[in-house]
Amino acid sequence: MEKKDPFATTIPAPTAARPLLGLTVLVIEDSRFACEAMRLLCLRSGARIRRADCLRSARRHLQVYRPSVVIVDLGLPDGSGCDLIAELTTTEPRVEVVLGTSGDPTGEAATIAAGADGFLEKPVTSLALFQQKILSNLPSERQPAGLRAVEDEEILPDLIAFQDDMAHIADVLEDTEDESALDYIAQFIAGVARSAQDKTLEQAAEALAQARTSGVSVQAATTKLNSLVAQRLTKKLAI
Repeated sequence: MEKKDPFATTIPAPTAARPLLGLTVLVIEDSRFACEAMRLLCLRSGARIRRADCLRSARRHLQVYRPSVVIVDLGLPDGSGCDLIAELTTTEPRVEVVLGTSGDPTGEAATIAAGADGFLEKPVTSLALFQQKILSNLPSERQPAGLRAVEDEEILPDLIAFQDDMAHIADVLEDTEDESALDYIAQFIAGVARSAQDKTLEQAAEALAQARTSGVSVQAATTKLNSLVAQRLTKKLAI
């Protein structure tokens, strides 16, 4: 297995302006909107980014390359991100920094229990917080030298990525014969809605999750979500 990303033969030293220079961040995230935010945060910080949208894709990547940082969404289409976190934090050589992320703040406890170094609650838009979560878990030789000004800049992803997520979940909603898929639909939409600050869509996703938990009919909640997703696709960026 290669221990370094093949894009560079040498590792550049981090600087005050680009404190994550030389790092490769693997983001395991099925939401294009959330991943676009991560891409912009990495770009602004000097880090390279790779993306996987499911556990299977992430494991294929990790068989070949060893990133410096792995950020794992807890709710993925083919399983729990906590399972991968547990693998990453018990396998040698260990990835330097492993973080979990979710739109549900209650996921932090499960993330830490799985062995992660920290947790990022979505939406992740603060440049300072993003950098601090990674830097605080790196050894001193990987830190930028000297003092640096911490810019608390807010990073906002392009809403075209939100449209991509709506198109994706519209396809998933077309086939809900397997009701267990509704759990994934509810958590995916809730996470995207929180990131996009779309309260109406978030509440509809939470209603579906509650219906699933209560064991009542999900037809009304599913119909409502279908309608809201269709509206956002029709109205393009109107959220």
